[in-house]
Amino acid sequence: MEQGIIFEICGWVATIGMILGYLPQAITTIRTRNTDGIALPTFLMMAVGGFAFMLQGLLHEPNILWALFLTNLVTTTCSCIVFGIKMYNDYFS
Repeated sequence: MEQGIIFEICGWVATIGMILGYLPQAITTIRTRNTDGIALPTFLMMAVGGFAFMLQGLLHEPNILWALFLTNLVTTTCSCIVFGIKMYNDYFS
């Protein structure tokens, strides 16, 4: 099998795994608003790292790395939502 195809398959498998790993935490946090067991710095750093990887996927030359971009778009969004709920629970309520 061509190396480029293996590279793409690995990227999309990673995308599915990462998104399915993040979504349950984000969905549970959104539904329950319970953030007692969540470390604030963790989700802040996850959002920063995801944003950087998202940019890396977008800025890759000559082609955008769609799997890298989409994975980190979803995981960064989830991290930001959880971070926002955590901030609200810890500091504003």
